[in-house]
Amino acid sequence: MVDVETPAKAPEKDPAKKAAALWATVVAVPVTLIVGVVAFLTIMPDDPDKTEKAANPIPSTAVVMDAPQLDEKTAQACLAVTSQLPAKIRDLQGRPVSAGPEQNAAYGEPAITVACGVPQPIMCTTPEDTTPGCVAMDTELLIMNNVCWYAAPGADTATVTTMDREVPVRVTVPSYYENPAQWANEFSDTLVKTVKSKAAGTMPSGCE
Repeated sequence: MVDVETPAKAPEKDPAKKAAALWATVVAVPVTLIVGVVAFLTIMPDDPDKTEKAANPIPSTAVVMDAPQLDEKTAQACLAVTSQLPAKIRDLQGRPVSAGPEQNAAYGEPAITVACGVPQPIMCTTPEDTTPGCVAMDTELLIMNNVCWYAAPGADTATVTTMDREVPVRVTVPSYYENPAQWANEFSDTLVKTVKSKAAGTMPSGCE
């Protein structure tokens, strides 16, 4: 007689374990999809229009600026300002200027510029005052980090000028950037340290 080995039977699968594995697969797929969606929404900005614009490449050329002659006192104050200005503001690197680095500075492209020793904006004396260029008495002046600013909007640029400093400083912000007053405020701390404020009673009422 020839002994014939009976092939061993494959172990029967436990129905309970099979069902559990099936449910684990069914649950794992939706969970993976949910995690992926959450991760995408986390890195995606809420509103692309509200994100700050990326800095443009900076040209090798200097920013063209005027450098009018300043009296000795004003020149000294402006030199104190420019020597203490930051090397960059937010993500905008400082740039060379074509004239008067002791009184001018520039950042980024398009360039945000800082000019020291500029003409002081004059407040109108009455509500009916029609003097060309005077600032209306009901204009809201902005006090930011202990500096009083006057923001004048323009078609292509906004100019934001100090109203409470002995030596006026003007920041020009191209319309490419949002919230020009906030860009000017980047320099407030430096101005507090380097330029004296006007005496009480000699600055616009909106600054006091």
